[in-house]
Amino acid sequence: MELKYCLYARKSTESDERQAMSIGSQIKEMTTLAEREGLSIVEVKQESFSAKNSGFRPVFNEMLHGLRNGQFDAILTWAPDRLARNAGDLGSLVDLIDMNKLQHIRTYGQMFSNAPNEKFLLMILGSQAKLENDNRSINVKRGIRESAKWVGGQVQRL
Repeated sequence: MELKYCLYARKSTESDERQAMSIGSQIKEMTTLAEREGLSIVEVKQESFSAKNSGFRPVFNEMLHGLRNGQFDAILTWAPDRLARNAGDLGSLVDLIDMNKLQHIRTYGQMFSNAPNEKFLLMILGSQAKLENDNRSINVKRGIRESAKWVGGQVQRL
């Protein structure tokens, strides 16, 4: 049975110059990969939305719904961190794999299916992305504190 792929491309809401790869180039690269490997893309979904918090990405949630109702059964995306940078969204994907609703995730450099080691690696990579988000938040707050100096009971910017 041929898998039906949803190509999912995402960038966060940060400025374009801070993005590693624009949505357009993600779609182009993954479409080229699909053609080369004979993968059937039935839908392309794209959004500019942070994946820091669970459940807030409308297009990602549409994709999950499409997986649940059989519209597609595989995901094609540039990298695992395009899908999940939080535990909730990552858990939703793994649950869909466990229910055999999500048969395959194909990224530019990796493949994930319902094999224990592949799910484990997917969870490690998603957890690593979460760690990067959490550390970034800590570092930004530290930078803000360092840029402020208390003088006579008031904060003075340096």
